[in-house]
Amino acid sequence: MLMKRLILIAVLSATLSGCGYNALQAQDENVNAAWSEVLNQYQRRADLVPNLVNVVKGYAAHEEKVLIEVTQARAKVGSMQITPELAKDEAALAKFQEAQAGMTSALSRLMVVAEKYPDLKANQNFRDLSAQLEGTENRIAVARNRYIETVKTFNTTARSFPTNLTAKMFDLNPKPNFKVENEKAISTAPTVDFNSEKK
Repeated sequence: MLMKRLILIAVLSATLSGCGYNALQAQDENVNAAWSEVLNQYQRRADLVPNLVNVVKGYAAHEEKVLIEVTQARAKVGSMQITPELAKDEAALAKFQEAQAGMTSALSRLMVVAEKYPDLKANQNFRDLSAQLEGTENRIAVARNRYIETVKTFNTTARSFPTNLTAKMFDLNPKPNFKVENEKAISTAPTVDFNSEKK
């Protein structure tokens, strides 16, 4: 009886391995790990924002509108339910991406405010926080690229024959990926007009 079970397990293992099951599982885990790193870097950014806002507040009290925008963007990001399922749902991923883009935009405006205040730029706390934020933005870009690559690898396997049959059998569907936020804007070539500079 035990021998039969062992043979059955061996046959099943060989069959599943040959039809791409193990490869799909390994790639699915890689996607999960890459997604966790994306979230980790976004969380790092969200954690830094309140400190940065507090430092700027002391120097630029009348820039209230920008500070409120940053705080609201941080609150919007913080209110999202971040679960592993989010990465599997295209609509939820788009919503997540939209919230993070709002945060990026608000932080850009905050940095423009900082440019107006030389004392603020010279403040050690501000310099430390803005350096950390800049590093985080770079880490987010790297984490997103890694996620995009791992999803691409998984989706290629899940859509290729014969592994697509295994993927369907075990409900391992192709995953949604990050999209370019301003695809329409960047697909239009910028107009270069040297004449307008002379006026």
